[in-house]
Amino acid sequence: MRKVHFSVKKIILCIVAVLSFLLFLVLSAVIRHLAGAQEAQQMAARWSEKKNVAQISCFFSPTAYVTEDSIKEFEHTLDRVLEEASIISESENPGARLWADAYSAGGEIMISSDRTMLMADAIGIGGDFFLFHPLKLLSGSYFSGNDLMQDYCIIDEDAAWQLFGSNDVAGMMVTINQVPHMVAGVVERPKGRLVEAAGLEDTLVYVSYETLQRINPGCNINHYEIVMPNPVSDFARQKVQENFFVDEKEVEIIENTSRYSLASGLKLLLEFGTRSMNGKAIIYPYWENVARGYEDIISLLTLFMLLFLAFPVIYVLICFVKWWRHKGWTLKDIWHTCKDKTERFFEKRRIRKLRKRKAKKGIEEGEWMEWL
Repeated sequence: MRKVHFSVKKIILCIVAVLSFLLFLVLSAVIRHLAGAQEAQQMAARWSEKKNVAQISCFFSPTAYVTEDSIKEFEHTLDRVLEEASIISESENPGARLWADAYSAGGEIMISSDRTMLMADAIGIGGDFFLFHPLKLLSGSYFSGNDLMQDYCIIDEDAAWQLFGSNDVAGMMVTINQVPHMVAGVVERPKGRLVEAAGLEDTLVYVSYETLQRINPGCNINHYEIVMPNPVSDFARQKVQENFFVDEKEVEIIENTSRYSLASGLKLLLEFGTRSMNGKAIIYPYWENVARGYEDIISLLTLFMLLFLAFPVIYVLICFVKWWRHKGWTLKDIWHTCKDKTERFFEKRRIRKLRKRKAKKGIEEGEWMEWL
């Protein structure tokens, strides 16, 4: 038997290959963690565990003139499209929905309490906005853009301290442009370098779209989000694109569900240099800016991950090729050996069956002679 000699060089290369593979696993885990931490991008996973739905986001330019009537028209069209595709709810719950959506717009409001008054950034919401954006509540609860009463608001912790000197202010009254509103809840404002760079560095208040439109009459919807069935790849995105009657130059449609996948990361790397170019007059909300920031980070980590994987794969292939060249046998030898063993197996099996038949025949003849 030939002895295997391990040189110092081979040992070092083997250690480097193992460490490189471990770094590949670490980066894979980091990428999964970063992607999973973006709750605004994980609505599909929260909506269904079967992975047969997709989350789609639409961002409109100010000149797209998307209104609540536009949203309602799209919703009615979507119901018809799903019905024609024979997509129905499989839930036993009669109130189960096939899809959920939300829309929003940005603006500014004047909000005041008995203590002080401040100018704040505002997001006017409609539909199930907080289903898509489950911000951390410090007190109170969310409100829905579908509620009949639209005189609710949610303020962040900074606004709560300025207006009341406390976070526990759910149920308190504030005045928004001279109209009384009830504070439904207080949310924690996301923090971090990316969040601040994304535009979330000032006081933020969430109000109904109706309230924001009343304050800013020319305020149209800028953002629309939906989670819906996706029986085949790209089905949901195509149906949204086909049935939202907005010029493609006025809208950008993104499938959030797959934006942090390996394929998306590789595609983003190939678009390096042109990614930041935008010919559309679209202003992204803070959560989309954050998502795009993490896309860049994850694509860079994906590049390093693949590089760390490439070294051990190439090293193993080289070792295999060297072993193959010096193995001392060929594929022809393997074929003849396997063929010979197969023939022997079937021959032994045939002999065993023949012996069983003879033994059985002998027993039957013996029983017959004994009866006579």
